Amino acid sequence: MHDILAITHLLNHLFGGVLTSLFRMVGFHPVNPAAPIDDTFALELLVAAGLIVFFLIVRFTLSVERPNAAQHIAEMIHEFTGTQGEQVIGHGHEKFQPFVTCVLLFILLNNLLGLLIGLIPGVDTPTAHPAVPLGIAVLCFLYYNFHGLRVHGPLGYAKQFAGPVWWMSPLLFPVEVISHLARMMSLTIRLYANMLASDLLVLISFSLIPLLLPAGFLGLHFAVALIQAYVFMLLTMIYLAMAVSHEH
Repeated sequence: MHDILAITHLLNHLFGGVLTSLFRMVGFHPVNPAAPIDDTFALELLVAAGLIVFFLIVRFTLSVERPNAAQHIAEMIHEFTGTQGEQVIGHGHEKFQPFVTCVLLFILLNNLLGLLIGLIPGVDTPTAHPAVPLGIAVLCFLYYNFHGLRVHGPLGYAKQFAGPVWWMSPLLFPVEVISHLARMMSLTIRLYANMLASDLLVLISFSLIPLLLPAGFLGLHFAVALIQAYVFMLLTMIYLAMAVSHEH
């Protein structure tokens, strides 16, 4: 992003000095100490703030007799993620539904910001920057492993890595550990590569034909944004189901 967004200027003006001091305390030196917050992180914060405001509106305007538009949208999302959770995770999926719903919505809204490419200078898709999908992937990795440990205990969860045959455990255990770590890479690369490719197609289309051609690629970007957010959520559910399952 070459053009700095107004929200980035504001965040750096309010919190830039404090963040730079905190970074230096832990031995990290920002590339730009005067403006440690970049546009990508600012857009992520904007999405997170928007989701918080949306959930607060739904919570404080909740009504059985006269539900508003926000409540209808929230109920549709809740029903969708609940259905997916029941199919993938099964019994007890309700406790994981808030997390996977937030993952879905956060990725989806960040993906959809790419629709503003070419319209608002400085805006692109945050998930087209590898640090963003990597951060979400690491969070999901920690989340499902935490619940695996919570449900089975350290020893019981470790048995899932050892395989069904005890004498194969020395071989299977490191393979399983590597495969679990590779899940973070898989989630990251899939989301990052698809959104980056979609961004590039939209930018190229705007440079070739400013009106008709970009409309088609923006539609394609919208479809990719939906699919990638859904796939990320679905894989997170699958990993959770495998982690908490009592079947071996």
